[in-house]
Amino acid sequence: MPDGVYDHFRESIGNRGKQLRDAWFARIEEYRKQYPELAEELLQMQHRLLPVGWDRDLPEFPADPKGLATRESSAKVLNAVAKNIPWLIGGAADLTPSTKTRITVEGAGDFSAENYAGRNFHFGIREHAMGAILNGLSLVKVRPFGSGFFIFVDYMRGSLRLSALMELPVIYVFTHDSIGVGEDGPTHQPIEQLAHMRAMPGLIMIRPADANEVREAWKVILQLHHGPAVLVLTRQAVPTIDRTKYAPTSDLQRGAYILADATDGAPDVILIGTGSEVALCLDAYEQLNKEGVRARVVSMPSWELFDDQDKSYRDSVLPPQVKARVSVEVASDFGWSKYTGSEGHNICIESFGASGPLKQLLKKFGFNVENVVAAAKSQIALHSPRR
Repeated sequence: MPDGVYDHFRESIGNRGKQLRDAWFARIEEYRKQYPELAEELLQMQHRLLPVGWDRDLPEFPADPKGLATRESSAKVLNAVAKNIPWLIGGAADLTPSTKTRITVEGAGDFSAENYAGRNFHFGIREHAMGAILNGLSLVKVRPFGSGFFIFVDYMRGSLRLSALMELPVIYVFTHDSIGVGEDGPTHQPIEQLAHMRAMPGLIMIRPADANEVREAWKVILQLHHGPAVLVLTRQAVPTIDRTKYAPTSDLQRGAYILADATDGAPDVILIGTGSEVALCLDAYEQLNKEGVRARVVSMPSWELFDDQDKSYRDSVLPPQVKARVSVEVASDFGWSKYTGSEGHNICIESFGASGPLKQLLKKFGFNVENVVAAAKSQIALHSPRR
């Protein structure tokens, strides 16, 4: 730097900045004397802390084979935490009734030029602008969320990428996550979007399998301090898994966990699923059990969280010696070989979707018990010891 530059900045910007900063903290101290509770909330916001008891009264969802859409269970969890975190605010790009992201707690209201206290934002049909606004809100230390259909994440990639680049804990809630959109057809059915999100540095994506995984996902996301999170949810109902029979959801924070395991010895094959496909893996697991095949089901809602675990945990979930592996996800298989191996079987979609009722689409693209069981047996045969 040329001579005098540091002195110039110190005497001008430095001195002026110090005076403004000192005046600000003096003002905060006066505010604290008059409004101690609100001042404490302001302190928590500035340091990205959560209030004491922020996770109280979160819903527990009983086992239910019919279940409910994860967008529905997310709405219940969102409003439970919104009661406890006053600075949690947000909205949707046009489709709040579909994404189920309206805060309905008493006094929430709608944000407008006439009501700055409103907690619900109407961003309009403009996903990129919504993302930019969320980044700005995060910079002033409120906790913002924005939502939309998952297919339209393509419209906001720039602003979402900046969330990750700036390490801002923005919450993105995307629904209608698969061909479960049905008759809306290929234009509204995400295929490559999961792979896009997983490729973005600094971003954590969670695709929960059922209502109780949704609850745990919100708990993980709200405790993030640096970097955005994407919650990917279903339009259609998914079974609420019986946690008295299968593993609890507590290890969702690790990104992947053993949901159901072989009852006698090491597994012959591992079935790995995310989101709505986990229930399909469990159905296949039960069928394989009846046929004497030792299978393991791994729920893997977040690649990023799983990859952050130490090697011993990752190997306990996906033992290196068990080569027979099947992934099941209603999307592109891009990247799955990282977990299934070069000879693993990935049940996926290799084209754009199609227009039709959900059950017909699942059959058309091979997402049924018979196909998963056949893939598991094929993997066992492929990787069985050769004499």
